[in-house]
Amino acid sequence: MEKFLKDLFTNQSFDEKNFFLIAGPCVVENEEVLMETAERIFSVCKKLGIPFVFKASYRKANRTSGNSFTGLGDEIALNLLSKVKQKFLLPVTTDTHAKEEVQLAAKYSDILQIPAFLCRQTDLLEEAAATGKIVNVKKGQFLSGEAMAFAVEKIKNAGNNKIILTERGTTFGYQDLVVDYRNIPIMQSNGVPVVMDCTHSLQQPNQKSGITGGNPTMIETIAKAAIATGADGLFIETHPNPSIAKSDGANMLQLDLLEPLLEKLVKIRKAI
Repeated sequence: MEKFLKDLFTNQSFDEKNFFLIAGPCVVENEEVLMETAERIFSVCKKLGIPFVFKASYRKANRTSGNSFTGLGDEIALNLLSKVKQKFLLPVTTDTHAKEEVQLAAKYSDILQIPAFLCRQTDLLEEAAATGKIVNVKKGQFLSGEAMAFAVEKIKNAGNNKIILTERGTTFGYQDLVVDYRNIPIMQSNGVPVVMDCTHSLQQPNQKSGITGGNPTMIETIAKAAIATGADGLFIETHPNPSIAKSDGANMLQLDLLEPLLEKLVKIRKAI
């Protein structure tokens, strides 16, 4: 495990041979959902020796429909993320969408997440790099794994070597994604840890309803294959009740299913 990741998890006791987990609800909906989700994931990860980063978006800038929920307000949502960080002594991550937003997000988060659609935005990558925070860049649905070398190069040239890349599927037709697991070792060849996004890679975008669909029954399949392929970490959005979630409910994992899934994945990790 890279030193910057070890430093991130100094408050946690974990098995260094395990994968790390980035998990939480898609968006900050309210304090109750945030705290319940964080507490339950934290408990499971502590039990299984998995280093854990809590994730929730403070705002959703990329919505299919203009009527979709975008957030509670930036300061309100970021302060709730801060409460999670302080209560459980956890590193937290959230995504940031524009150069002008980076400094605000960096005040509250340990990892700045660059959304897949924005992975080529040079000014955004450079501004995120300049904060000195870990920068997690999601591979665009329109890019090959090889092309992500340029995102790594931009961040390094801006003076930051704390980089994570995340695989989240590739556009397959107009309304589906497919995962090419060759991208995991390909992106690792840049000398950075690679995470598999097990939930967004199952999105079914551009639905006529204006709400992105998904296939959460395949989350376990995606996660197992990622661990077997050598992914350094997993990204899993999870919610106590995805059917009423305000964002991405169609592809989030039911929170009750997380522990049995992680138990299987830890066994696969040990086996390889």
